[in-house]
Amino acid sequence: QVQLVESGGGLVQAGGSLRLSCAASRITFSSADIGWYRQASGKQRELVAVISVGRSTSYADFAKGRFTISRDNAKNTAYLQMNNLKPDDTAVYYCNAKYVLIDYWGQGTQVTVSS
Repeated sequence: QVQLVESGGGLVQAGGSLRLSCAASRITFSSADIGWYRQASGKQRELVAVISVGRSTSYADFAKGRFTISRDNAKNTAYLQMNNLKPDDTAVYYCNAKYVLIDYWGQGTQVTVSS
């Protein structure tokens, strides 16, 4: 069974940075499109950024210029570098892998940004 494990969340002050990691197993990682999503309390889950198999990237407007998605296929790991964090970025961040037409999700990692 495919597993995605997020890490790197935590509590940070506004203006700070965090790097989230998504470690994948039981998957041909290089063949999966990887996305980061987030869900704030009481809100719907929303897309943050996506990196394709071919390493093309796409970002939500709120993430442009502050967040960077990347992947290391040799380590079966994707990353989300988040800079200049704001209180509105507080949410649970989830890793998603689209592999062989199936969506897989991690358990999420909490990011809390204090003002």
